[in-house]
Amino acid sequence: MKILYAIQGTGNGHLSRSMDIVPLLQQMGDVDVLVSGNQGDLNLPFPIKYKLNGFGFIFGKSGGVDIWKSFLKSRFRKFLKEIKELPIDKYDIVVNDFEPVSAWACYLNDKPCIGLSHQAAVLNEHTPKPEESDMVGKLVLKNYAPVTAQYGFHFKKYDKKTFTPVIRQQVREQRVSNKGHYTVYLPAYDDKRLIKRLAEFPDVHWDVFSKHNSKPKQYNNIFIQPINNKAFIKSMAESEGVLCGAGFETPAEALFMKKKLLVIPMKNQYEQQLNAAALKDMGVPVIKSLKSKHHETILNWINNGEVIKVDYPDTTKEILQMVFKENGLL
Repeated sequence: MKILYAIQGTGNGHLSRSMDIVPLLQQMGDVDVLVSGNQGDLNLPFPIKYKLNGFGFIFGKSGGVDIWKSFLKSRFRKFLKEIKELPIDKYDIVVNDFEPVSAWACYLNDKPCIGLSHQAAVLNEHTPKPEESDMVGKLVLKNYAPVTAQYGFHFKKYDKKTFTPVIRQQVREQRVSNKGHYTVYLPAYDDKRLIKRLAEFPDVHWDVFSKHNSKPKQYNNIFIQPINNKAFIKSMAESEGVLCGAGFETPAEALFMKKKLLVIPMKNQYEQQLNAAALKDMGVPVIKSLKSKHHETILNWINNGEVIKVDYPDTTKEILQMVFKENGLL
């Protein structure tokens, strides 16, 4: 069986999940990997057959997605060309993690496409929703990467087609301890904003991972370093708590490692608003920004924050087998 596994390359969540999924797919058939988007920081341990521009999103520096820069970088004509030129007919099945080129190529060629992503779960009718609806954001999520069958990963198992997170083996095998520092990953904020706000908590050692610098720097109680997958996992595993955006993989990994968690959803990113609603429903504190008005919430989290208990078993192989069986591939 010839399988195309297509991954959204904006951010690190989809890429980190692929580290566990691709080796399992390779046990089920001949696998080619496609990655589109250009904002990921992880080096994948397997060959990538197609590296495409796709239609991604660009992180800003003040807490959200930079819509204007995302539009300018989208190169829509190239996106259409990539859809047209992708040799989709050579594959028996396409497994899609919110990747638009292969999804639209399948749609236009009337070819089955299995969606296996976090995005498939957040729009599920059974999952928590934010108080403020975002019709445009919802429309984008529903139509960005159309599929013929949907299965999703979320922080909780909400129905039979929603599964708990894929926790990569690097994280499962990590030795967990508590050395007292707090790990920070807020890629939509620049270093200047992070330093200004985190400096208000001088008794805390902040271990910040930044997309906006290339060399480690120390600012009193704040240590800022470039993104490094191995160092980031180790920092989380040895931390007292994790302050991050309301993405999916990082919060899920922090919860798995029994770390107290505080999240700040990105502005102009409806998926993160949905994630924040689900995390809040579980008891995780959520703030809208790093503005000074949230100082007391952060301080209370530092002093009194609690670990939210979760159960994330390693069932990825069983999930893939079930998905393939349901779609007549086994």
